[in-house]
Amino acid sequence: MAKTHSALVILPFLCFFLICPLLLNSPSIVHGVRCRDKQRKESSRLQAVNRKLTAMNKLLMEENERLQKQVSQLVHENAYMKQQLQNPSLANDASCESNVTTPANLRDASNPSGLLSIAEETLTEFLSKATGTAIDWVQMPGMKPGPDSFGIVTVSHGCRGVAARACGLVNLEPTKIVEILKDRPCWFRDCRSAEVFTMLPAGNGGTIELVYMQMYAPTTLVPARDFWTLRYTTTLEDGSLVVCERSLSGSGGGQSTATIQQFVRAEMLPSGYLVRQCEGGGSIVRIVDHLDLDAWSVPEVLRPLYESSRVVAQKMTTAALRYIRQIAQETSGEVVYALGRQPAVLRTFSQRLSRGFNDAISGFNDDGWSVMGGDGIEDVIIACNSKKIRNSSNPASAFGAPGGIICAKASMLLQSVPPAVLVRFLREHRSEWADYNFDAYSASALKTSPCSLPGLRPMRFSGSQIIMPLAHTVENEEILEVVRLEGQALTHDEGVLSRDIHLLQLCTGIDEKSMGSCFQLVFAPVDELFPDDAPLISSGFRVIPLDIKTDGVPSGRTLDLASSLEVGTTAQHASGDGSQDDCNLRSVLTIAFQFPYEIHLQDSVAAMARQYVRSIVSAVQRVSMAISPSLSGLSTRPKIISGFPEAATLVRWICQSYQYHLGVDLVSHSDEAGESLLRMFWDHQDAVLCCSFKEKPVFTFGNQMGIDMLETTLIALQDLTLDKIFDEAGRKALHAEIPKLMEQVQLLNPSM
Repeated sequence: MAKTHSALVILPFLCFFLICPLLLNSPSIVHGVRCRDKQRKESSRLQAVNRKLTAMNKLLMEENERLQKQVSQLVHENAYMKQQLQNPSLANDASCESNVTTPANLRDASNPSGLLSIAEETLTEFLSKATGTAIDWVQMPGMKPGPDSFGIVTVSHGCRGVAARACGLVNLEPTKIVEILKDRPCWFRDCRSAEVFTMLPAGNGGTIELVYMQMYAPTTLVPARDFWTLRYTTTLEDGSLVVCERSLSGSGGGQSTATIQQFVRAEMLPSGYLVRQCEGGGSIVRIVDHLDLDAWSVPEVLRPLYESSRVVAQKMTTAALRYIRQIAQETSGEVVYALGRQPAVLRTFSQRLSRGFNDAISGFNDDGWSVMGGDGIEDVIIACNSKKIRNSSNPASAFGAPGGIICAKASMLLQSVPPAVLVRFLREHRSEWADYNFDAYSASALKTSPCSLPGLRPMRFSGSQIIMPLAHTVENEEILEVVRLEGQALTHDEGVLSRDIHLLQLCTGIDEKSMGSCFQLVFAPVDELFPDDAPLISSGFRVIPLDIKTDGVPSGRTLDLASSLEVGTTAQHASGDGSQDDCNLRSVLTIAFQFPYEIHLQDSVAAMARQYVRSIVSAVQRVSMAISPSLSGLSTRPKIISGFPEAATLVRWICQSYQYHLGVDLVSHSDEAGESLLRMFWDHQDAVLCCSFKEKPVFTFGNQMGIDMLETTLIALQDLTLDKIFDEAGRKALHAEIPKLMEQVQLLNPSM
């Protein structure tokens, strides 16, 4: 009986453990658990949004209070001016003269007490700009404050120099934000170096630092800038962290005799960062940049780059705020990148690409650069660097060519060319300006130590490029990607030598909504394994607008070939959609390409580089004519066709393919090039249509007779598949011939 009783006691427990898994797997229970998880996540999200709204509301209230103070001050000044006008005798009253004080930057900075006095005055002036009315701030056009906005961005109006201010909420601790912002080279792409020469303790646990900073030149037409500043870090009574900075007088800093001629000393007026902890987490950040860049030392056409507060706002102030917001999102796990790469590694690649390009443009002597010569002021500049390219933190991975690096660079002014459209075209239509052999030449230097130019096999770019995105910033103002170029050998015997080329590419400002002050396409060949410490030899393009648009309305122009070739009302309508600002837009384009060389081939590589960059300049000029709103709307057919370089290239390929496969020329004088060949093809008496064989044969291009035969237009032609123009019997015959055609293509091109 005892055994039976114990068995009866144990049985309910066994049943309970058997039933529990069944209950847990019940659909209703699983659905309930999921609903509760979803509710918890939604509740957390709403709480985070509420905290953000509370912080933004506080920020807006403070901004409103500042504006009220500014209004009161203006009313007081207005009343004082009226009194002066009514009583002229008061204007000459000596008792009204204010005391003359010595500017802080001219005081004795050789002793700690003098430095502390300068630091305290710098703090007072900075706070009056960040939260007070020392500067008349106006909202930067295109920036709309709100809970989901980037922040509040304002620029100066009617003050000395150029100034910008940004306020925003960042989900990071104040100490972390200050640490990031003080490391200016990590987020400010134009900053070459920032070296702390002296560090002294100050009250409240603060520090005083003497900093020498160098900035890159934005183009080859102007010298670089440098600063000698005092930087003061302290904590306010309310717990806010402050970093304020201003220039010191004298020629202090780290200028050497080799570089002193390459820099112009600029002045930083009281600027800095004010960071305050929020109750619900995160921090409110205020950033002020106030500079005097000595605009009179540059050519008049380029002075807008140094006289525009909006340029400072875009290049420095908002760049700092965007960077710390990017770090915050990466830290919280909101951003996930492809290929399993860590965000810090991808950021480093972007910084190295940009830094290498800036080094090539500025060509500083202490980096080893020396000018070999040029044929004129506006011609190509050739510079040589015999040192190693050290753009990696690992010295062992520094690239060292057997002889060095040749850089060919040039700058040119563009009129009526939208920068974003130009950079997008250069990115998407590489075959229109690039030579595959030069890409292969630069890529070969990464794999083998010798990089002899005569040893290269002639290759042909197949016209196909595959763009693989890696990362992008929060607002897509920068995109990092890998580009694979597919190459083919020119002969069947060399087919085994055909190989693809991989480029690491950084695009800036190509987004349709971009309002940046700099538009770039920078790239460098990389090994297909793409190691984290790969050496990078940067080349590329930079377009800087000289007439900053104030409406913030992006251009919506298309890069479609057919729309550029369309005649009549379509082209005129497209032209009419462009804004008048685009037609009057001026910008400066800077091109820089780098090539490794052997010592005995230095002159040959220099001549090759000069000629290559000249050909790129010519290609860019043709592209500029095609995408210019003031030129692309011409109603005469020959000008519209010849204005787009891709059309001439496509016609040349069609004629070469026709002659190769059929043994006869499609047009007479097929050796012609450019406009004449394009015009002969367009006016050919027979209908000529070009198809691309993908999943289905699709029309891509045709001449006037072919378009008329199909009773369509160039725009609608690309929506037609080849089988749509045949009946049932014709479609069967077509599908029977396609495999034979593809087999012939495979035999002719074994590498495909």
